[in-house]
Amino acid sequence: MTSKELQKFFKEHLVPARLYKLNGTRSKRICLRKEGSGWDIFYSDHKKRIGLTHFTSESAACAQMKEEIRKVMETMYGITWRTV
Repeated sequence: MTSKELQKFFKEHLVPARLYKLNGTRSKRICLRKEGSGWDIFYSDHKKRIGLTHFTSESAACAQMKEEIRKVMETMYGITWRTV
């Protein structure tokens, strides 16, 4: 999965854009960001990166981002999609 495919998935599953930022950083969101030769996932709180995880492949990073957002959706809204 690529970040473009992940964005399409989030839109199809009505994930609020205020929960995430793909390909960048925005405060109070879970972020996916290309960093050098890899990809980072983290929660951005102003200038702090909380729970920073680095991946060597875009596919692995997107899979983890999808899972993190699924957990947030389930916790905040009581809804989620099926995991495979």
